[in-house]
Amino acid sequence: MSTFDALQARLGHRFREPALLRLALTHPSISHEAGSSQAHNQRLEYLGDAVLQLALTRELYDRYPQHDEGPLTKIRAQLVNQVALAEQGRALGLGEHLVLSRGEQLNGGRERPSILADAYEAVLGALFLDGGYEVACAFILRTFAAALADIESAPGMDNPKGALQEILQAISDEAPQYQVLSASGPDHDRSFECAVLHKGEEIGRGTGKSKKLAESQAATAALTRLRTKHGVE
Repeated sequence: MSTFDALQARLGHRFREPALLRLALTHPSISHEAGSSQAHNQRLEYLGDAVLQLALTRELYDRYPQHDEGPLTKIRAQLVNQVALAEQGRALGLGEHLVLSRGEQLNGGRERPSILADAYEAVLGALFLDGGYEVACAFILRTFAAALADIESAPGMDNPKGALQEILQAISDEAPQYQVLSASGPDHDRSFECAVLHKGEEIGRGTGKSKKLAESQAATAALTRLRTKHGVE
């Protein structure tokens, strides 16, 4: 039985060239450690990024015919930032299959968001080369179905949670975490208070008639704080 049988089942594709999948999971640290030019996944990552951008660009183009380039670009950026791609890689269980140097493995490389995100894109590149664009595109749309359905507001509308995630992703591997602090009132008139945390520190708090609204208000408060304190846009 191939080491990658379970992963190929999750991918929904049996590789004609299994070496492509192994290459997609081989981190550049292997080459650095060996002091040689051993092949690694950066070229496949480059290819996979282009395939991912095309598949999602076409999907958003078809899904939102009323919106122009700017809003569509913003929502695509929300879908493909490092935190989001790392979650895709984690959901596939890529960490356990990564080929890492001893040093990278000891330093927690199997769970590092940047490594998981890169590996996810490299796997897309491998799918494209082994199965063609239709196979890769079908896989992308399947795995992004929940993220596409969970877009909190139509492109062009304010999306404080997405904006906060983009800002934090640019400076850290860690995503913001939302926590319900309290819920009160009868079922027909509930009130929620939520906090948003980053690296264990509360950076914003909000209230609303739903958990979703309270999280949005917390993200808005965090954005105001970040813009005041650090001058971020």
